[in-house]
Amino acid sequence: MSERSNPMAPPPDGDDVEFGNELPILPIRNAVLFPGAVAPFDVGREKSVALVEDVENLDAPVIAIFAQRDPSTDDPGQDDLYPVGCAARVLKALKHSSGNYSLILQGLSRIRLKKVDQESPYLQATVEKIQEPEGEDIEAEALALNLRDIAKQLIQLMPELPREAGSLIDSIQAPGALADLVAANLDAPVEEKAQLIETLDVKERIRKVLRLLTRQLEILKMRERINSQIKEEMGKNQREYVLRQQLKAIKEELGDDDGDQGDLDGLEDRIAQANLPNEAEEVARKQLKRLRSMQVGSAEYTVVRTYLDWILDLPWHNQTHDNLDIAAVREVLDADHYGLEKVKKRILEYLAVRKLKKDKKGPILCFLGPPGVGKTSLGRSIANALGRKFHRISLGGVHDEAAIRGHRRTYVGALPGQIIQGMKKSGTINPAFMLDEVDKLGNDFRGDPASALLEVLDPEQNDTFADHYLEIPYDLSNVMFIATANIADPIPPPLRDRMEILEIPGYTRREKLAIARQHLLPKQLEEHGLDESQLEIRDSALEEVIDKYTREAGVRELERQIAAVVRGMAVKVAEGESEKRIVDNEDDVHEFLGPPKYTSEVAERTSESGVATGLAWTRVGGEILFIEATRMYGSGKLQLTGQLGDVMKESAHAALSFVRAGANRFGIKRDFLEKSDLHIHIPAGAMPKDGPSAGVTMFTALVSLLTGLHVRHDVAMTGEITLRGRVLPVGGIKEKVLAAHRAGIKRIILPERNRVDLEEVPAEIIEELEFIFVSKMEDVLEHALESVPEPIEEPAETDNTGGAAGAAPPN
Repeated sequence: MSERSNPMAPPPDGDDVEFGNELPILPIRNAVLFPGAVAPFDVGREKSVALVEDVENLDAPVIAIFAQRDPSTDDPGQDDLYPVGCAARVLKALKHSSGNYSLILQGLSRIRLKKVDQESPYLQATVEKIQEPEGEDIEAEALALNLRDIAKQLIQLMPELPREAGSLIDSIQAPGALADLVAANLDAPVEEKAQLIETLDVKERIRKVLRLLTRQLEILKMRERINSQIKEEMGKNQREYVLRQQLKAIKEELGDDDGDQGDLDGLEDRIAQANLPNEAEEVARKQLKRLRSMQVGSAEYTVVRTYLDWILDLPWHNQTHDNLDIAAVREVLDADHYGLEKVKKRILEYLAVRKLKKDKKGPILCFLGPPGVGKTSLGRSIANALGRKFHRISLGGVHDEAAIRGHRRTYVGALPGQIIQGMKKSGTINPAFMLDEVDKLGNDFRGDPASALLEVLDPEQNDTFADHYLEIPYDLSNVMFIATANIADPIPPPLRDRMEILEIPGYTRREKLAIARQHLLPKQLEEHGLDESQLEIRDSALEEVIDKYTREAGVRELERQIAAVVRGMAVKVAEGESEKRIVDNEDDVHEFLGPPKYTSEVAERTSESGVATGLAWTRVGGEILFIEATRMYGSGKLQLTGQLGDVMKESAHAALSFVRAGANRFGIKRDFLEKSDLHIHIPAGAMPKDGPSAGVTMFTALVSLLTGLHVRHDVAMTGEITLRGRVLPVGGIKEKVLAAHRAGIKRIILPERNRVDLEEVPAEIIEELEFIFVSKMEDVLEHALESVPEPIEEPAETDNTGGAAGAAPPN
């Protein structure tokens, strides 16, 4: 039961309606019916509908109306109703198609609920009609007069009320009836209205209504006041705008515009307090003088004003003090990154020199290494350890010189370059400045940003760096520049020469395990709202992830796989699993990550002759490389496939020539190519390959094919070959050794002259591998093949055509 509306209506005369002490009860929600009021109600509850259907055929049905204490109660009892209600006459009942009813009720008189006699099919109770005491004296009339005045004021502030509401107020003379009429139309909670209908003393009831009415009147007055203030403020702003425009026009006519004098005086104070270098101060005062002579609304005014702001916002002397506590810096670096000893050693050397020589200029470093080894995060860690501000610029894809040097102020929307912008953001003259992905700079008709960096990264020049926008020398000599790159080749030689390159190779298996344990796993647990009491990933499981689900020099993919395991556990926890989960073995990892992505192909690929394992250097670290050779009937041709570069093709021809020249020594007949073609293929044909380091691998694959001897499955090799049978040194030894270790190789054949390069390889890797150093190609076969080929003796017989007799068919 709910009240739809409660409009102002004259109280019909209900004094002549008689009713007994037993009445059906209609509970109503969120409303109170007062004597004399007429109001519509909607009836939808089962018991209420039954009541209406039972009484609607009576001539003058009277029912008891009681308000519910809790509107959410669907089947109220006696305790759920307020004790005082109103007897009401049903003036009209309209049935809807849904079975519900709409009633129009007229309040008759107050009644008190004595006892509920019937609860089904609807409530019926014994009630007592309340005789209201006579309270019409002078005080009551005075209170009624006051109530009438306040009610009229309220009506004036509520335009939604009908016009005749004021006349209705005047027409009611009885103080009690007036109080009930006003109470019925008050916007007040049900609890307060229930108190009003329970108040029998007329004067006390009027006082309560006056309190509620006065509160509502004050709220409406406050609303009016707020609306008035808003309108007044809008009018004031519009008036000020018009007056300013008129004042501007008058000053233009008189030629007496002061150019926003107060703001310019503030700029002059800032210039005086900024302690600018002489040249910068001279330029700033000159521009301020120009600004005073300009119109405030002109485009040139905005350009000059912005330029002055840039000069004053840049740090010219403010700097942070380096943390020269070497032990503390070492501790911070070790806590943030595992390994990387070469880089940490260089930072500590710089600190030691700064401690001895205070005016030492900032170093210009370049971290060179494959993706995911922590180059960028290491720069941030260095800044934190030194106590410097950190700013990073991503140079990947930048192909405009203006990105470094800025645009000249003649261009619309000109701004300084990223170097000056970074100095402004950092707020100090000695931040740690990271130039990320410096090897991916581009260039086009707009200039070469790599060339623009030459001045930035030259310690002899960057103390007077000239930005095109600023056009004032700016000192960058105190900045610690840290560049990052994946490969050094795309960096122009002059730029590379200005940087101290620190190579960061790929991580070993043991290093990855330590990084995962100390950094990656705690980070992912925190990010996913878990802790070690809910999920434990043991070292055996981490090693499984490293070996079979990642193949990279860095740890980005490893972090993604660990995150996948943690997410899987987060789902289980969210679904209600409370037991601690321990991920310990291959089956546990498989549950979260699915089948392994990588398996060792070495044993399978070398189970037949003609297949050898080589080592290659790539932009993302080292890789193992399989060389496959096969033989077929033909006319002595050599076919090379696998998208090989010219240098690698020449290595294949050199290997074949050396095999042909010493065929008998390798247990191969001299005429092996008479009626045969050879085909050398390097898989992963979609990737271009080049370089001389696969020479010994091609030679070994050819000898294995032609002799039928298998190459040992745990051997990998690298080295350049010559026609004299020498094995020459190659580069990228550390990355190649790490790749071999990741792939499960146990023996590595290297050129003798690469022995010194093993000093860069971690000691734990060297302990787990066997290294064979060779200087001659024959030595490679001794350690690579499962058995050494036996030399053969062939008679030097030739037929009349000069070819070798008795050519053997291909294997």
